[in-house]
Amino acid sequence: MPKDPTQTAKPHHRPIRSFVRREGRLTPAQARAMEELFPRYGLAFEPRPVDWAALFRRQAPVTMEIGFGNGELLATLAAQHPDRNFLGIEVHRPGVGRLLNQLEEEGLDNVRVSTHDAVEVLREQIAEASLDRLLIFFPDPWPKKRHHKRRLVQPGFAEMAARRLAPGGRLHLATDWEDYKNHILEVLDACPLLENTAGPGGTVPRPDDRPVTHFERRGQRKGHGVWDLVYTRRA
Repeated sequence: MPKDPTQTAKPHHRPIRSFVRREGRLTPAQARAMEELFPRYGLAFEPRPVDWAALFRRQAPVTMEIGFGNGELLATLAAQHPDRNFLGIEVHRPGVGRLLNQLEEEGLDNVRVSTHDAVEVLREQIAEASLDRLLIFFPDPWPKKRHHKRRLVQPGFAEMAARRLAPGGRLHLATDWEDYKNHILEVLDACPLLENTAGPGGTVPRPDDRPVTHFERRGQRKGHGVWDLVYTRRA
């Protein structure tokens, strides 16, 4: 049947991403890790909730980190807390390869890694009330006003993230961009499922359980401020 010229196709809207894939070149060691170690430590994307006990072969509280960069902090936390399970999300493959090599070298088996879009992982793979902690450290601030819509922390994301936390679970963010800090406070303070541990509009000193990263030290040498924001999931 010929197409009716009076009918126009509905525009297809691509989802707004909070990241841009900047792959960079994998070193031989990183390439080997992606090929040989990702099958061991990797979590493939499937649109169904993860069975944590099956994934880690044990029951333990789960901490999820979005955007782990080169994995420095995630590996440190995993080594310091062998009684906890960790899931890291990162789309930058060289950073993933670096972390996989470190996990193998240090014999850390309480970490799993995903290279998929964190928003889709949260929405499709993480069951409600199944996370003990959610960490988002130094996300891309998208400083230009026209790019603010790309920022990860938005009202819809805040509610979804809060629902994935168990009651009393903790959402911990850090940023060295003051405008983004103010944006995060505005969004998260307005989420009825979350309570700011510092009170509305407040931030906290860096908690002892958040190690200082190489990225953070570099920013501090440039005179950047750093703000930690900690929220808990209301019952």
